[in-house]
Amino acid sequence: MSGPGFRWLSRSPEETREIGARLGAALAGPMAIFLIGGFGGGKTVFVQGLARGLGVPAEVPVTSPSFVLLQDYPGRILLRHVDLYRLETEAEQEAAGLWEALAEPVVAAVEWAERLPPRMRREGLTVRFAVLGDTERLLTGEAAGQAAASLVGSLDFEPAGAVRPPPEG
Repeated sequence: MSGPGFRWLSRSPEETREIGARLGAALAGPMAIFLIGGFGGGKTVFVQGLARGLGVPAEVPVTSPSFVLLQDYPGRILLRHVDLYRLETEAEQEAAGLWEALAEPVVAAVEWAERLPPRMRREGLTVRFAVLGDTERLLTGEAAGQAAASLVGSLDFEPAGAVRPPPEG
């Protein structure tokens, strides 16, 4: 079941972080956030903002967990940052214990989420990152399930058919 969506034009890494921070601040409970996009698309930058919005202290560095597969960050709600780039098959993901890690009551930000089997992406927020230029990115979100739909509905994002840059200042 798909719910509301959004499209957001980010003109810089700072704006991409701000979008993530707004989502993180609005989260009221656990949720899966599936991040899809190529290298340099802004997925990790978005998670840095998400961490700040969830109350992860600014002095805690948030980096891509490409080699460790997942990293937890304590905040108002535990943020579990997962990177599936090195795990291409369901068997590898299951053997690494990622499915169990994603089932826990956390905010799970999953980079390279297109590698998850579809049954693992039934509920949550999917955010796609498209590179438009050196610093411009188009973030497109789609909510699946009531919690994700409520989250998107609570934010001042334009509907999925519109593109609006973040507010100034």
